[in-house]
Amino acid sequence: MFFNISDTTSKMAQDAAGLGADGIREAIAARGQASVILATGASQFEIVQALTVAPDIDWSKVTAFHLDEYIGLPLSHKASFRRYLKERFVDKVKALKSFVYINGEAGDLDAEVKRISEEISAVDIDVGFVGIGENGHLAFNDPPADFLTKAPFIVVTLDQPCREQQFNEGWFSELAQVPTQAISMSIHQILQSKTLICAVPDTRKAKAVKNTMQGPVTNMCPASVLQSHAGAHVFTDPASAALLDEKWLASATPSVR
Repeated sequence: MFFNISDTTSKMAQDAAGLGADGIREAIAARGQASVILATGASQFEIVQALTVAPDIDWSKVTAFHLDEYIGLPLSHKASFRRYLKERFVDKVKALKSFVYINGEAGDLDAEVKRISEEISAVDIDVGFVGIGENGHLAFNDPPADFLTKAPFIVVTLDQPCREQQFNEGWFSELAQVPTQAISMSIHQILQSKTLICAVPDTRKAKAVKNTMQGPVTNMCPASVLQSHAGAHVFTDPASAALLDEKWLASATPSVR
């Protein structure tokens, strides 16, 4: 695992998107195609934007996958991750080969989970873009996360800290409106990515970053599993890295482009 502190949040986004773009270009050069996973949320705004304007990517050879989605939330809602990705990524990368959305409004959730699981199982993921929640979640795998399932996508119940984060970020006008369940990519499937780009800005993520980087690998801090991934690159800004020990920082290995 590699660790990076950028001088500003904007520089963090550029650094993270740049390394991810390198991975996409390398996959296309080697195999003639690439598959990626895209994260959502307020912390990913600048990363997604930077990725859409990354130079020399033949998007017609790229398939992208949706990381997680609320159950029952309509596409018209501002918190819909389908809407987020369509407006911020798909509509701006018009030549994209395909985007595999999660339909949280599906009448048959078992069938929807089966569909997206089969689609992602048919490819190798070259680059996965992820974030870390305030409770240490990875995708919507809240603590205690299921580290054992091999299912690519699962139905999960959102814990209170996770739902409070979504409310506090302004996606919902009241806490009661935040859905209690979601379809999420599993921890096992996330770890199948050849390269993981994890961008985590903001003071409110500082405790989660400390637990992820310096704590034990435990399903009570799901993102700590990144320690076990040789191709994981965690990008922070000074605020989110504020609680890390100086001794640990001195020994951390930075990403190299």
